[in-house]
Amino acid sequence: MPHFIMEYSANLDDELDIPALFEQLNNTAIATGVFPIGGIRTRAVRCEHYRIAEGDPENAFVYFTARVGAGREIEVLKSACDEIFAVLSDLLQPIYDRRYLSIGFEMAEIHPVLSYKKNNIHEKFK
Repeated sequence: MPHFIMEYSANLDDELDIPALFEQLNNTAIATGVFPIGGIRTRAVRCEHYRIAEGDPENAFVYFTARVGAGREIEVLKSACDEIFAVLSDLLQPIYDRRYLSIGFEMAEIHPVLSYKKNNIHEKFK
């Protein structure tokens, strides 16, 4: 873990460099030292249907959710969140400067008993 899920309004298609953003996001997550490399997953979900505020079609959003395994101290997670959100904000700042944009980020722990996994990618990094 973490699994980063980026939802974004379709009106950002021409402005987002998703591969570059994901590279920086993953590098930042790795650099925190909190998350194992083999557990990081990052994906984007383009939202075709959305309404933001008063409905102006130029309004845009990017919302990240990080789903992480349970058991880390809140201070550790908060520190990682601070670093990740700072990088995301910096990367999205040029868009933010040009248009109305909502940027959100939330980290949530996955229930330790009700989450099932099968993953041999961790072996690659041993």
